[in-house]
Amino acid sequence: MRKPSLLMTFQLAICLVAAGASQVTAQQAPPNKRLADLATDARNWPMAARDYANTRYSALDQITVDNVSQLKLSWSFSVGANRGQEAAPLVIDGMMYVVSPYDGPNPNQVYALDATSGELKWSYAPKPDPAAKGVACCDVVSRGLAYDNGKIFLNTLDDHVVAIDASSGKELWVTKIGDINLGETITMAPLAVKGKVFAGNSGGEMGVRGWLTALDQSDGRIAWRAFSTGPDADVLIGADFKPFYDWMKGKDLGVKSWPADRWRMGGGTVWGWLSYDPDLNLVYYGSGNPGPWNANQREGDNLWTSTIFARNADTGMASWAYQASPHDLWDHDEINENVLVDLDIGSASRRALIHPGRNGYMYVIDRTSGEVLSADAYDTVNVYAGVDLDTGRIKPVEAKQPALGKTVENICPAPPGAKDWQPTAWSPKTKLLYVPHQHLCANFRTSEVSYIAGTPFVGAIVDMYAGPGGYRGEFMAWDPAKRSKVWSITETFPVWTGALATAGDVVFYGTMDRMFKALDARTGKVLWQMRGPSGFIGQPVTYLGNDGVQYVAIMSGVGGWPGVVANAEVDPRVRNGALGFTGATQDLPLYTVGGSTLLVFSLGEQPRQ
Repeated sequence: MRKPSLLMTFQLAICLVAAGASQVTAQQAPPNKRLADLATDARNWPMAARDYANTRYSALDQITVDNVSQLKLSWSFSVGANRGQEAAPLVIDGMMYVVSPYDGPNPNQVYALDATSGELKWSYAPKPDPAAKGVACCDVVSRGLAYDNGKIFLNTLDDHVVAIDASSGKELWVTKIGDINLGETITMAPLAVKGKVFAGNSGGEMGVRGWLTALDQSDGRIAWRAFSTGPDADVLIGADFKPFYDWMKGKDLGVKSWPADRWRMGGGTVWGWLSYDPDLNLVYYGSGNPGPWNANQREGDNLWTSTIFARNADTGMASWAYQASPHDLWDHDEINENVLVDLDIGSASRRALIHPGRNGYMYVIDRTSGEVLSADAYDTVNVYAGVDLDTGRIKPVEAKQPALGKTVENICPAPPGAKDWQPTAWSPKTKLLYVPHQHLCANFRTSEVSYIAGTPFVGAIVDMYAGPGGYRGEFMAWDPAKRSKVWSITETFPVWTGALATAGDVVFYGTMDRMFKALDARTGKVLWQMRGPSGFIGQPVTYLGNDGVQYVAIMSGVGGWPGVVANAEVDPRVRNGALGFTGATQDLPLYTVGGSTLLVFSLGEQPRQ
């Protein structure tokens, strides 16, 4: 483990003495169960997305459209860092695990709580490098933890993966997998699969080179690493790589589709969501935008950025890939979740992957082959004229092409896309996808930028604002089979939380102006809402406590890319602050400030199940 400074050691000692929680033995330690088994039990929420398919759906049904209006706060807990709270709590056999942002006296601290009472069982505080805060692009967030085989896995902002004993909080191993001096950080939730744990890097705005890394759960040894750019040997492309479209076939396209050596600082970071199909043994994920944002400095398709990959979980070798936005012009990462469901399309059932693209298109892709089955705009899109289903290529609008030093006005969607990291939820009952997203456009001006390791590598000035209609966020239900929106609710600010769907036909989400809401999954009618202590950008989860009661939990604490104007020293008068997002959320500090509170709700006592 890294050696802390004297000051850090002193702060850690005081915090642990005050909390009395350093190595408290859990009274109800979770058994040494495997993740695949836990995911079949609706009582648990064993991974950030609940399951490998990224559905964020719970089969619990105590809370229904008829009684959800009776929800009350059961207990709460502060993680002690008033920054963006994006993490999803995990719940394993009656124990809850939460992680704090990279701020406060103990950055990225992990807490183990009794999921029924909120009693603190233990906490673990890593010994971080405070310099990581200086290279984090868009707030110092963490999107959650992972669990498998009696271990909790933590990604720290300063590029370490940590294994923690889930029963005691004891540190088992620590592996450094990135370098903050290059601008690399880690904000994503790890994923545990078949004795490995996966983690990817952030830092696409710092000129880093993206990768996904697999570590052995037993000792932290790196098993494989797949880069997003560079030669096939680095991208782990071999004889079994079979992209569906011909333009993605060829040797070393991760080099040839770039100007000389530009792929070395080309972005393609892997900071979003991972899915896994156990039957195919494939891990699915998207890579981020190419660097810099100024596309004039990187001619070509810039493979394999803004790309969805399918990889063998054991070896990391790519099975197929699909680049959603070749030569991305607008920072349209494709790190968003890939929801794995079987859909009836035409006269056949297809093993599908639903990908709500940052570029504004809702993709339905055959997850065995990478064929795009449909791609429909789900928000205002004026920089593209659709997706050619014969070639798979998106069609840029020539009139919107950026030119060096020219301000291109009314770019829709804006650089955060029609939807960013905030994850959707899928209900197998309604066959609908519930989509939290933003509704923003922007003015965009490019400039030349030089690469200096560990410093911003953007080359664009952006001013964002509300899209047509004057609202900035939306929560909607989408039918992927019928390829259309079913219902929607507009919001004042971007909807930056994840979604939760339940068997009680209730869906949950939160707003940046402090509202946590429950809706009828079939109609979109608001059934219940409450105002929290701070704006919501987290991920709601639900579980069954040891008392037989269904609970719903979410972190309250505004932040993230759109919310740093309210929780950090960002001047709201500077419209192009926070890479342009300040312009879109200048008024957010009038509604909320930062927060650090876990909120847990229930209907009250229920018969034991």
